[in-house]
Amino acid sequence: MEYVYSALLLHKIGKDINEENVKHLLQGAGAQVDDAKIKALTTALDGVNIEEALKEAAVVPTAAPAEAKKEEVKEEPKVDENKAAAGLGSLFG
Repeated sequence: MEYVYSALLLHKIGKDINEENVKHLLQGAGAQVDDAKIKALTTALDGVNIEEALKEAAVVPTAAPAEAKKEEVKEEPKVDENKAAAGLGSLFG
């Protein structure tokens, strides 16, 4: 991941994304440097318009409306306690 971050940082500060710059940046940050990974990164980014790639990749998630949908709460019917008690009384005679 640090290799990708180094490429993004170099792009942001306007430096060329080449093996020498990536290696120098990673060494300066104290990271372990793998020349093969640097070579693969720079080769993969050769000819890529990073600014355009960032715009395409930056998908802003659709924010939920301020008034979020409220869950429907079903209210239970209100029971008249006197009628309920009278009904229970008739069960037991």
